[in-house]
Amino acid sequence: MKASGRTEGTAIRKGLWILLLGWTLVGPAHGAGEPAGATTTVRQYLSGRDKDNRVLWQFFCTGGRRSGFWPRLPVPSCWETEGFGSYDYGVEHLESTNSPAPPALTDEQGLYRHTFRMPPEWKGRDIRLVFEGVMTDTEVRLNGRVAGPVHQGGFYRFSHDVTALVDWERDNLLEVTVSKKSANPGVNEAERRGDYWNFGGIFRPVYLEARPVEAIARVAIDAAASGQFRARVHLSRPAEPGLRIRVRIRPAGGVATAAVESVPEEISPGALEVRIATSVPNPATWTAETPQLYEAEFDLLRGATVCHQLEQRFGFRTFEVRPGQGLYLNGVRVVMKGVNRHSFWPESGRTLSAAVHQLDVRLIKEANMNAVRMSHYPPDEAFLDACDEAGLYVLNELGGWHGAYDTPTARRLIASMVARDVNHPSILFWDNGNEGGGNPEADDEFARHDPQGRPVLHPWGVSSGINTAHYRSYAETQTLSEGPDLFMPTEFLHGLYDGGHGAGLDDYWPIMSRGSKAAGGFLWTLFDEGLVRTDWGGRIDARRNLGPDGLLGPHREREASYATVKEIWSPVQIPLPELPVEFSGRLPLENSFAFTSLDRVSFEWVLLRTPQPGSTLSLRAPLRRGELKGPAVLPGGTGSLTLPLPDEWRQADLLEVTARDAAGRDLRSWTWPCRSLTPVADLPAGNPPVRCEETPEGWTLSAARVRVKIDRRTGGLAGLERDGRRWSLGEGPRWVAYRRIGSTFQPLIDEGRIDQAEGGTSGEVGVVTIRRTGGVQELR
Repeated sequence: MKASGRTEGTAIRKGLWILLLGWTLVGPAHGAGEPAGATTTVRQYLSGRDKDNRVLWQFFCTGGRRSGFWPRLPVPSCWETEGFGSYDYGVEHLESTNSPAPPALTDEQGLYRHTFRMPPEWKGRDIRLVFEGVMTDTEVRLNGRVAGPVHQGGFYRFSHDVTALVDWERDNLLEVTVSKKSANPGVNEAERRGDYWNFGGIFRPVYLEARPVEAIARVAIDAAASGQFRARVHLSRPAEPGLRIRVRIRPAGGVATAAVESVPEEISPGALEVRIATSVPNPATWTAETPQLYEAEFDLLRGATVCHQLEQRFGFRTFEVRPGQGLYLNGVRVVMKGVNRHSFWPESGRTLSAAVHQLDVRLIKEANMNAVRMSHYPPDEAFLDACDEAGLYVLNELGGWHGAYDTPTARRLIASMVARDVNHPSILFWDNGNEGGGNPEADDEFARHDPQGRPVLHPWGVSSGINTAHYRSYAETQTLSEGPDLFMPTEFLHGLYDGGHGAGLDDYWPIMSRGSKAAGGFLWTLFDEGLVRTDWGGRIDARRNLGPDGLLGPHREREASYATVKEIWSPVQIPLPELPVEFSGRLPLENSFAFTSLDRVSFEWVLLRTPQPGSTLSLRAPLRRGELKGPAVLPGGTGSLTLPLPDEWRQADLLEVTARDAAGRDLRSWTWPCRSLTPVADLPAGNPPVRCEETPEGWTLSAARVRVKIDRRTGGLAGLERDGRRWSLGEGPRWVAYRRIGSTFQPLIDEGRIDQAEGGTSGEVGVVTIRRTGGVQELR
């Protein structure tokens, strides 16, 4: 299997990419004279691989835009983003939010046709037709015959054995009928009425897989930090007598290290599963700070002959929830600095690419986060691959938002999700739905397929000894962070209703990271879910204020709170508000890494001059700079760093220090004035106090050369003048406040009046006191 973690081999026979257009062969190299992929699993894509690499299929939409005829549609895709069908947003179909009756779920169908040829080398092998994700109900026919039962559940891999259905001599006709609305009410409740955009279509890749008749179907690994390695090996069919299994383990990435090889294990005739164990001495363990990966090569043997080979990437690590103590990885307490992430791109909906996944992981890491929650469904496996490689702790989630799957469907989809994702070391938790959208009756299904026995969470509820309550007030957060359960909100500081993730984080975080039962939390959310509407001329639609509002724009534009989160969550802190008068270059340090000493961090210092009015000096004019290695301050410890500043350092205007991790990524920068900066303009002393004049329309505040008008009705800035010249600021800043009422937020609309205005001397900040219902608010 590739380093991506999918259950295939890794090596690719040279030349077959050219000979077999569109076919991908993945697996260890086979011997001379053997058919291509004789001992491996080989793959042929019928669709493209992502949003940037697609294949045209014939397509017919039964309703909405561009319906009723057979054009071509690129696959994979969401058909709405290609101009077909109807746009709809799931939560608008909930009775609780729409009165007197919500609109019905859109129910158009998409009919797909595609032809392909079978490679003759595949004869005698088992053939499977695999769909990585289709929304929502999927009926598949091959050459006019039903390939298997209708699949229900939009975010999960499924496959059909089509060995008996393929034609080896002529074109094969694949026909797929996709129903956007499911025939299963539980699927609609869990997936189609969620608080996010609804889409339809084959939105992830489709491919054929061929493997030997006697083969390994998949493996499930439990690799502990101690080096103990156990695996459940699932066979493609009941074992014939004489089969054995062995495993070789080596570091991933082509590291030239001798592999650890197990003794071949005998397989009982008729068995569908065999368990194998070995150990690796002193393995390099996987964490978000040290994402060391290994590869396991499984060989299915008959005598000395290899029948099938499969490679799987994994990491050695041990995760524990210690009741009343915290989350522990490899025996070390860890705190989640997390964010929620949908699978979304403005032009392509849920159809993404490796480039998008890598971009999102990079932006999460650059903001000094160490965790991400899959809201509200499992992602493309390529995203989990990227989390394994970069180092992010993952909460992988079964679909469901206020509505849950019925129990048989939940069990089936849990089995599919865990079978695909079980070997990713980045996954620490399984989530069973979200905000009441989980089915507790199916909780035990996770452990059936996961030998690691990862904890199962019910986001917004209490489970596995963890309270994940969402959007608690400051006072509630203080209480919950002291127990009795561990407290780790899987959503907090809502980017829309709390006015941006940076607002309040510096108040909440000391409690959420240091409370006796605190385990961190997950911001809502990473980016704005604004959809490019093909029927709006390409304008972006966030569905009023329903679409998620994040740290980033829809195309991942950085918003102001992104920088705030990066600073507050930096694992290196310099708690020095200003340079002391007798500053000698010594800076205090705090290390909030879990596994990394600060001698793995470098510090760059720069002395800067700032331009004065009329100066030709650049905005950043460095006078002197230097770089030095950090001191050996252990995780959780404090220490100091002494900068070798020159004697004339006070001639600079600013001192800037930047901390970088071992990979060269900026963790945070700090800037301090070195001396009193020259004022831009001399301001006369003795300005008169601020005057306030009340009119029927509002208030006019004046001081010296400035007049400000405030609108009585809106509380907004209605006008600004200086020296009689009017300045336009649009609608100006407005008084905005929200109060939690149950699970929703309602705006506070109170009439207010300015009672008094007090002004100080030049250079001081005046105070305006506004008396409002419920108390006095001072605007400074």
